[in-house]
Amino acid sequence: MVNTRSCSRVDYDSGMAKKLVIKVTAGADAPERCSQAFTVAAVAVASGVEVSLWLTGESAWFALPGRAAEFELPHAAPLPGLLESILAGGRLTLCTQCAARRDITEKDVIEGVRIAGAQVFVQEALTDGVQALVY
Repeated sequence: MVNTRSCSRVDYDSGMAKKLVIKVTAGADAPERCSQAFTVAAVAVASGVEVSLWLTGESAWFALPGRAAEFELPHAAPLPGLLESILAGGRLTLCTQCAARRDITEKDVIEGVRIAGAQVFVQEALTDGVQALVY
């Protein structure tokens, strides 16, 4: 679950987007950007926002069991807890092409992770009431 010391609950404002689609392109190669995406997604879930987090590029590795535990960033919420929060209340998607380039299949990923492509991302991002963010 979300570490309340680094991510506090924010009251949901009905004027905000009803759904948040976040694409994270960074992994251990850009840890601050990666951490920001997971943190924003987890805080949004905790705030009652419908969240869809897309793992692309180097973040694709976090769809595999145990990989989030290898990620470290000082003064940041632990990635496994953020990932758990997102899976519990949102949707986590691994990019089809990113998975294929890394030889990751549906049988390899954490339970609850789906694999989908750009068409699904575009459909989600262009739905009314959606705010899309890319990290």
